[in-house]
Amino acid sequence: MMSLNAFLMATGHHIAGWRHPEAQAEGGLNFAHYQQLARTAERGCFDALFLSDTLAMLPGSVEALSRMSRTEHFEPLTLLAGLAAVTERIGLVATVTTSYNAVESLARSFTSLEALSGQRSGWNLVTSSNANEAFNFGRDGHFEHARRYERAHRFLAEVQQRWASAAVAPVQVLAGASREGCELAAAHAEVVFTAQPELAGAQRFYRDLKALLPQYGRSAEQVKIMPGVMPIVADTADEAQALFDQLQGLVQPEVGLSLLADIAGGTDLSAFALDGPLPELPATESGVSRRDLLIRVARAEGLSIRQLYLRMAAARGHLVLVGDARHVADTLEQWFVEGAADGFNVMPPYLPGSLDAFVDKVVPELQRRGLFRRAYQGRTLRDHLGLPRPDYFAAQEAKSAQG
Repeated sequence: MMSLNAFLMATGHHIAGWRHPEAQAEGGLNFAHYQQLARTAERGCFDALFLSDTLAMLPGSVEALSRMSRTEHFEPLTLLAGLAAVTERIGLVATVTTSYNAVESLARSFTSLEALSGQRSGWNLVTSSNANEAFNFGRDGHFEHARRYERAHRFLAEVQQRWASAAVAPVQVLAGASREGCELAAAHAEVVFTAQPELAGAQRFYRDLKALLPQYGRSAEQVKIMPGVMPIVADTADEAQALFDQLQGLVQPEVGLSLLADIAGGTDLSAFALDGPLPELPATESGVSRRDLLIRVARAEGLSIRQLYLRMAAARGHLVLVGDARHVADTLEQWFVEGAADGFNVMPPYLPGSLDAFVDKVVPELQRRGLFRRAYQGRTLRDHLGLPRPDYFAAQEAKSAQG
């Protein structure tokens, strides 16, 4: 069975999704909105809810940020603790950075969420792509990319020690496709979230990461690779295309440029011609893999800055599928059976409507094909994903048995 997570971003993942007439524009600070989404995803038998986070305002001008409806949102651990009380089976995955947190507080927070949820929690470890976070923690600048990963290795080992002692084992999720990110994932990840916009690249990433696992004494079955996918689905292909065109038409240039600046590590592109090519981008200590993806797409397809921000506006470089339920299911099935994915992080373009459409149209199609569960078979997130307890947990049990 493939795995499916519902990646919830306030009003939706399309940068202009909040402007859709049926979107919940103030959803980022509306608990009832998230409660509805969680129950919809649980009705669809999703493995987990997945929440991102940042500890500072996104890069960009105030004018642009005020037109995104995603700068105000709940802190994910607090929100998931609330959702644990109104759901029964679905997993709860929170993004928390190792760059600007303390080991003890993070370990205790997830220990609490494990207890509150009945072992349904997961930690998406990130090293902070937003350089602005540094200033909120008394630093003059962001940690260098390599240093962030060195810190992440130490941080994770210390968290695992505390979890083993507390007899809890939240599912370990990692995101990132840089060399350092892949090595960290091969050593420790149980779920990997990645941006892969086309099949061949996704297959290469899948193959290469799985090939790293034996170096760390791990097997392919211990890691689920789940690319992001934005499904724009309707009853017919024409209706789905009309919805996509409607969303693209709602993107404002200042918002598109701000999005590119964020992905490009803070580079301001407003001084360049919108219909000209992407200029050379300077090196960055922010999100390296996503910046490299941006450049690769622009160069390979000869996109102008305007065309590039419209491409990124939909799903920030993730796979975008536009069509009816059969077309969306066909593509998901192809990626699943042809070695590109073990499942997907589903990224609805606007909320709540796009999640409803996926659950009501695509999930039944996947179920008819025998690709996705019709009912939960277990109660924990590990049950849903078919994952054993991690190696660090077994090591702690052996140590305790010895004395």
